Amino acid sequence: MIFKSYLIEQNNNLEDKNILLFYGENVGLKNEFKNKIKLNNKNSEVIRYNQEEIIKDEERFINEIFNISLFSQKKIYFIENSNDKILEIFKGIEDKLGDQQIYLFAELLDKKSKLRNYFEKSNNIGVIACYADNEMNIKKIIIDKLKGYEGLSPQNINMIIESTNLDRVKLHNELDKIITYFTNKKIITNLLELLLNIKVNDNFNLLKDEALCGNKDKTNKLLSDTIMDADKNILYLNMINLRMNKLVETSELAKNLSLENAVNTIKPPIFWKDKTMFMIQAKKWNKNKIKNVLKKTYDLEIKIKSDPIVNKNILVKKLIIDVCELANT
Repeated sequence: MIFKSYLIEQNNNLEDKNILLFYGENVGLKNEFKNKIKLNNKNSEVIRYNQEEIIKDEERFINEIFNISLFSQKKIYFIENSNDKILEIFKGIEDKLGDQQIYLFAELLDKKSKLRNYFEKSNNIGVIACYADNEMNIKKIIIDKLKGYEGLSPQNINMIIESTNLDRVKLHNELDKIITYFTNKKIITNLLELLLNIKVNDNFNLLKDEALCGNKDKTNKLLSDTIMDADKNILYLNMINLRMNKLVETSELAKNLSLENAVNTIKPPIFWKDKTMFMIQAKKWNKNKIKNVLKKTYDLEIKIKSDPIVNKNILVKKLIIDVCELANT
């Protein structure tokens, strides 16, 4: 049975199911669900397993599940890194669980996944997809968390969104910093910029922007000068995707408005210092070219995550060159 993640978030209700599967790339959302499960089961012991532990010693796991004492604390189980390999084990125990609760957490599962299909078609167990957040989700979290704060302007909201690159885990870390720092609940823009350390990503942002403008000479120079952190390559891809999605939104609005009015209309608004560069990019990019880049970033993210020995920096730099070339087509 399929449950929508946003409905579960709104109702703070994880449904009365013995087994639930949470899958998707949104680590932050899955962490929130884990916290809600623990909050709803304050008197229960949380036992964590990795799928590989269960597969290596299935008998031990099953004994753990069914060895229930009248005097023992209620237990709930978190199974990490789940995939199709664990399906047969759960087929054998799901009808015998009684009050035992098991929550499986998986990475992104495609439509061919046997585990995902089994959970979706069953009436007795549930599945919740935790897909990547969009700007609307992130903006809502910011507004809810900082409700009552003076100075929570569209500009400052946009600054927080851009600093987190739609990463819910990073977002909560930044919001905690904001709450700790602005104890008087009054947000000051220049102090917020310092707190978020916006300058950290300025070099890659400059490289990204010049490539999107099709400036070959500046892009080539920046490719040589910019020091790229291999651990941040997924972040770099997210920064490109974020700008691509903004350009798509602008393209839609520009069907009924002038380009300048379209840029001024999008929500959250473009940060004032980026507006000139964004206008140049909006003139360069149409939907087909944007779709092309989003496909490239998606494929590259899969490759980076699946191949640990690949040179990630070279691949990202190759992507930047491709983007610059495509901007001029």
